Amino acid sequence: MTHNSATRARDLSAGDPVGPNPTAVVPVKATKAQRQTLFATGMGNALEWYDWGIYSAFAIYFATEVFNPKDPLAALLGAMAVFAVGFVARPVGGFLFGWLADHRGRRASMISTVGLASFGSLMIALVPTYSSAGAWAAVVLLTARLLQGLAHGGEMPSAQTYIAESAPAARRGLWSSLIYVSGTSGIVIGLLFGYILNLLLSKQDMQAWGWRIPFIIGAVLGLYTLVARSRMKETEAFTAAKATVRPPIWPEIRRNWRSALRVIGLGIGATVCYYVWSVSAVQQAVIIHKMDQGTALLASVLSNVVLIISLPFWGKFSDRFGRRASMMIGTGTPIVLFPLLVNTVGQGFWSLFLPATLILVLMGATLAVTPAVFAEMFPTRIRTVGVAVPYAVAVAIFGGTAPYLQSWSNAAFGPSAFTIYVVVLLVISTVVAWKLPETKGKDLTH
Repeated sequence: MTHNSATRARDLSAGDPVGPNPTAVVPVKATKAQRQTLFATGMGNALEWYDWGIYSAFAIYFATEVFNPKDPLAALLGAMAVFAVGFVARPVGGFLFGWLADHRGRRASMISTVGLASFGSLMIALVPTYSSAGAWAAVVLLTARLLQGLAHGGEMPSAQTYIAESAPAARRGLWSSLIYVSGTSGIVIGLLFGYILNLLLSKQDMQAWGWRIPFIIGAVLGLYTLVARSRMKETEAFTAAKATVRPPIWPEIRRNWRSALRVIGLGIGATVCYYVWSVSAVQQAVIIHKMDQGTALLASVLSNVVLIISLPFWGKFSDRFGRRASMMIGTGTPIVLFPLLVNTVGQGFWSLFLPATLILVLMGATLAVTPAVFAEMFPTRIRTVGVAVPYAVAVAIFGGTAPYLQSWSNAAFGPSAFTIYVVVLLVISTVVAWKLPETKGKDLTH
């Protein structure tokens, strides 16, 4: 049997169509092993996003505990600076864990990243206060965020490579939507914790010790995910590639430099716009617009829930109509909407929920298929590290600095300056998407 016919037979046996007609075969339900794989992959990815989601959401409370409480604004900016510095470690983590994934296996990398991220969460949960440790409290917080940055730099590329290689070719867009379904679910869970704790605890208790609870939970769930991932199997694509003679890594990376630049170009606009409406929206609504903390958390939770629901539909859309069309919708429509919607946020629930929901759902067209697009850009032998390093660079430079830059520019120049910045990044991402070669259904076994 030829390689192409073997691939076709394998896809048909999984109940998936091959070729231009995606409805030729009725798909069957995922097997128990596939469901366990999806769960363990999604759980670890959710924890990564949960980590930086709760950091951003709870920074309002712990900033004056870890930094000098005499200047609350300076303390908050200090907490956001640590948030940004944590992203500096992501390119290093992307290379280390990307190399591990491409040389020792996707599974080994995914186990390592979730273990390190869980340890970072535990460190933040136990960080001393400024009153008891002085400046050392900030040092402990910074160390924890650097460890998490290393782990997060390798987590998403390893997870999305594992999912893309495990998925049937005709449903890769749908399967890849799990990455942002699980990731956004992690943010939602973190925001829900904030909303519930805000109802149950007084502001004094939240500031004194309540903010530590989500980080403790993150550490425990990380340990559970580590055990679940240890039972996963390696992907067939990596196993087959491992059996062949592989060229040195650096010549391969240099050979694929255009794909690396595309990863950066596609990532910068969506990353920053997503952070603004999905992660830092609560903080900005409370600080700038004086929205009630509970109201802001509820509006953000529900808008992210709607995004989660939309993601599988966008994944299926890309499987039928192509990756380029989906990517251009996700980065192109916010160019017009962002300047209009950012000015609608006020003190009421609907003023945040409606604009956040609209822009996030449209962005879902990009978010759902990004893992599939990235995996389809690189050969198996450098698929993880090829994505991990440029993606981590883009996230570190643009995503990691977004909350700090937004807070600083709003205070210095007003919201219009940051809006122009985001729109420029979205334009760049849309142009890159427009020039993107179509890769729908590409064979990932070589």
